[in-house]
Amino acid sequence: MPKTFTDIPLSRPSTPLLDRISAPADLRHLDNDQLLVVADELRSFMLYCVGKTGGHFGAGLGVTELTIALHYVFNTPDDRLVWDVGHQTYPHKILTGRREQMLSMRLKDGLSGFPKRSESEYDTFGVGHSSTSISAALGMAMASAQLGEDRRTVAVMGDGAMTAGMAFEAINHASHVDKNLLVVLNDNRMSIGHNVGGLSTYFSKLWSSRFYTQFREGGKKALRSMPHASNFVRRTEEYMKSMVSPATIFEELGFYYIGPIDGHDLPLLIETLSKLKEIKGPVLLHTITHKGKGFAPAENDPVGYHALNKVEPKPAVQPAVVTSAPKEQVKPKYQKVFGDWLCDMAEQDNRLVGITPAMCDGSGMNDFAKRFPKRFEDVAIAEQHAVTVAAGMACEGSKPVVAIYSTFLQRAYDQLIHDVALQNLDVLFALDRAGMVGEDGATHAGAYDISYLRCIPNMMIMAPSDENETRQLLYTGYQHHGPAAVRYPRGTGSGAVIEKIMTAMPIGKGVIRREGSQVAILNFGTLLTYGFEAAESLNATVADMRFVKPIDEQLILKLAETHQLLVTLEENSIAGGAGSAVSEFLAAKGIVMPVLHLGLPDRYVDHGNHNQQLADTGLDSAAILHAIEKRVELLKLPNVAVK
Repeated sequence: MPKTFTDIPLSRPSTPLLDRISAPADLRHLDNDQLLVVADELRSFMLYCVGKTGGHFGAGLGVTELTIALHYVFNTPDDRLVWDVGHQTYPHKILTGRREQMLSMRLKDGLSGFPKRSESEYDTFGVGHSSTSISAALGMAMASAQLGEDRRTVAVMGDGAMTAGMAFEAINHASHVDKNLLVVLNDNRMSIGHNVGGLSTYFSKLWSSRFYTQFREGGKKALRSMPHASNFVRRTEEYMKSMVSPATIFEELGFYYIGPIDGHDLPLLIETLSKLKEIKGPVLLHTITHKGKGFAPAENDPVGYHALNKVEPKPAVQPAVVTSAPKEQVKPKYQKVFGDWLCDMAEQDNRLVGITPAMCDGSGMNDFAKRFPKRFEDVAIAEQHAVTVAAGMACEGSKPVVAIYSTFLQRAYDQLIHDVALQNLDVLFALDRAGMVGEDGATHAGAYDISYLRCIPNMMIMAPSDENETRQLLYTGYQHHGPAAVRYPRGTGSGAVIEKIMTAMPIGKGVIRREGSQVAILNFGTLLTYGFEAAESLNATVADMRFVKPIDEQLILKLAETHQLLVTLEENSIAGGAGSAVSEFLAAKGIVMPVLHLGLPDRYVDHGNHNQQLADTGLDSAAILHAIEKRVELLKLPNVAVK
């Protein structure tokens, strides 16, 4: 049994056997007893690392034995190992030559929190979104067969990734092309099967054994020569499996299904994988693991320990509490602002239905789910389905609110256009994690939603600048008939006072927040504070535009008539973003004037904290001021004094 830890190590634990492993090839020189020690040391070291850096937590603990077994049995990196979701790859990184870099995890210029092809030859496919591994692994297997290369390809699914339609599309295709592909279903959350125990393990061993493989191959030969005998062989096989195995569609879809087996039984995993390695065609191994395995608090609360913040050591002497100091006001996260609004809106309108693709906690919907369980729908990791089911509900008079991360709405783009916008259906999209997301990096950044939404007819797009505007624009979008989206970032805002009363804002209208001259900053979203700081030095006008579509044309015309330079500011890709909308409008009106677009550059922004990302992309106050000053100098604008 794996060793169970109860605390996060604050100092580096002793890991003498793990320290000898610089690559997976080193694992293959160890015996089973040594591998079990490696598993315990690996867990201990991962606990220490995540305690220092923060990061995803439970999934990696749950696949410790599986990771060791896969690298032990398969000749990685020549054999391809494709991970799904990416949360589960910390043990993989430690075993593949990155042990001493783990304390840089998710930090600027450090290791990515997800598999990344440019980081290691063992990271065969970049992962951030779920349910891509079977498609990618199948493509690798097909290419290897085409090139005549003899290698094995393994896809590791987990963390609910099998709920996405893309996974089943890949499974359907895999059975058609019949290439050598092993899919490991790491079942740590879904109740696909419950038969874990001695009898199930025994038959799993039997099914993966040479005898059973020969028996099965014999059945195929009988199929060609003796139809009646083949029926007997097939029925016998199905009867044997039906005694202990959960009913499954995988065999019907053309996969050779093995399992479920205990995913924490390292010797069993090695034995089973070694036999499955020799089987030709598509194979699915179903393992049962416990998310957070080996760390008692995570085992008891796998959801709460999905990820962990950095663990700060407690001071030896607690500082005295100064009772006279004013207590700092705790600013609510934008997710809390949305969750509170959702509950308040649901109390007023019983048509409201909240929909999320497996992001209940992250989107701030927990209170809503508890208070309005019959009006809450978590459709699992199925973004396409989430959008189209919302469209169907809107057809029948419900008012769906789809809470979805900006980066994940990308996965349902066709449904957004074809099923919602084309039919002008009444669906509100609450786009969480708009803009950059810090340590989760490029895979999770909401860098493109303005660009990909703005070109869709019937869409209304709102970009609030603070917490109160978020609440009021959510209400505005809800009252609007037709598809609407409100984008807001991860984390906390500027601390604006949130008005309890909800008031619909005039659609397509911005507001002047600061009067100045010569330079006007047109802000779209939560960079308003940074724009203000730059404006103070330049005596610039600041407009809080609020709406990207419809854009405030009258305000743009007014600013163009009274200023020498317009500056657009957004935490979205410059290409196709809100600034592009301003320039397109000016061009359509035949107005020729300087416009400076400040936003995300035409490159992917690596992980780091949010402030570092803003500085890196020229979107913090100092960089905004510098960019405007350079443009003012280039244009030789008179009377623009810099304080």
